[in-house]
Amino acid sequence: MFKYTKYTLFHMLTIPFGIGVTLGGDWLYAGLVFAVGFVVIGDLLMGDDTSEPKYEAPWLLNLQLYSSLLLIVVMNFLMVWSVSDADVLGYGALVQQFTGFDALAARDTNTWPQYAAAILGCGLLTSVVGTIVGHELTHRTWDPMAMFIGRWLLAFSWDTGFSIEHVYGHHIYVGSTDDPATAPRGRNVYYHILASTWKGNISAWNLEKKRLQKKRLPVFSHHNLYIRGLLMSLALEVAAFAMAGWIGVAVFTATALIAKAFLEIVNFMEHYGMVRNVKTPVQPYHSWNTNKRISSWATFNLTRHSHHHAEGDVPFQKLRPYQDAPMMVNGYLTTIFLTLIPPLWNAIMVPKVLDWDRRFASAEELELAMQANKRSGIKAFMEQDYSDLIRQKKEKSNRTAQAA
Repeated sequence: MFKYTKYTLFHMLTIPFGIGVTLGGDWLYAGLVFAVGFVVIGDLLMGDDTSEPKYEAPWLLNLQLYSSLLLIVVMNFLMVWSVSDADVLGYGALVQQFTGFDALAARDTNTWPQYAAAILGCGLLTSVVGTIVGHELTHRTWDPMAMFIGRWLLAFSWDTGFSIEHVYGHHIYVGSTDDPATAPRGRNVYYHILASTWKGNISAWNLEKKRLQKKRLPVFSHHNLYIRGLLMSLALEVAAFAMAGWIGVAVFTATALIAKAFLEIVNFMEHYGMVRNVKTPVQPYHSWNTNKRISSWATFNLTRHSHHHAEGDVPFQKLRPYQDAPMMVNGYLTTIFLTLIPPLWNAIMVPKVLDWDRRFASAEELELAMQANKRSGIKAFMEQDYSDLIRQKKEKSNRTAQAA
C-alpha cells in the first residue's frame, strides 16, 4: 500500500502551512520552513528511489492528483483570509467554536515580515500542489476531466498557457534555441524567469492561434484556450478582491507570480546548457535527471525527467529512473537554491555541462555546443575546442552504420 500512499507527501506539506496561517504570528513561518527543511534534508539523508512498482489500482493515484484542486483552493483561501478585515465564510469563528482558539485575534497581531514568509510558502506550495500536478494532468490531452482540473490548477499561477506551450512547444523544441524553457549556457536564472515567461506566453498564443486557424475558428472567441485561461485566473483575482479587497488581490498575485517563478527555475535547471537539433528525436540525455527519494515522492516523479521527455504521454507512476541519464546536483529544492547564486551555479554546472558534451552529445550536437560555448560569455565554455572529439564521434558513427 505504501507505493500508493508515498505520493500523499505533497498533501502533508500543506498541513503546516494551514495550521500556521490559522495560528498566526510566528507560526506563519511554519509552511515555508517545514516544506523546505523536510524536502532538502530528506533528499540529503534518504538517498535515491529507483524502484519501479506495478500499480494495480491507478485510480487511487488519480484521486491524489484530482484532490490537489481542493488543496490549492483551501491554501489560497487561507492566505487571502489572513489579510482580510472580514471573517470570510466564518472561518475564524469556526476555529474558535471547535478549538477555543481565537484565530481572529491572532490574525490581528500578524506583521508583514511574517506575511512575507507565508506568501513565499504559499507560492512554493502552489507550485508543488498546483503547477506540478497541473503539468501531469494537462499532458493527458485525451482526458477532459484531467484537462479541466489541470488547467484550473495552473490558473492559480496565471499560467494556463503552460498547458499549451509545454505540451505542443517545449516537448518538441526542448534543447534547441527555439525552446523558451531551455536555458542556454551562460544565462542566469533571474533573466531566465523573465525571458522564458515572456517567450513562453508568446509561443502559447501563437500555437493556439494556429490551432484555431487550422480549424477555421475565430481567434478572438470562446474557442481560444489561451484567452479562456486568462479569464480563469482573472476569476480567481475577483474572488480574492471579494474576500479582502485590493490587499487580497496583491497577496494572491504575489503567490501566483512566486509559483510561476518556481516553475521557470525548474525549467532552468532541468535542461540547462543542453543542445539538440530540433529535427532529431528527443533522447533521455536531453534532460537533467534526479532520483532523490523525497523530491520524487513530493513531485509525482517529475524528477524522472529524462524518461518524461523521451515519452511525454507516460503517466508519472510508469516513469523509469534512468540511472545512466545526466544527473542534477541533488534533489529539486536543493538545486533550486543553487540556481539562485549564479557564481556557485556556474562553478558546479559548467564542469557538468562540459562532461555532458563529452559523454552524451553526438558529433552534430558537439558542433552546436561549440556555438553555444562562444555565446555563453563564460571563459571555461569559450575555451573549449571539440574538433578532435567531433571527428572521433563521426568516425565511430560511420563504423556503426557500416556494421549495421
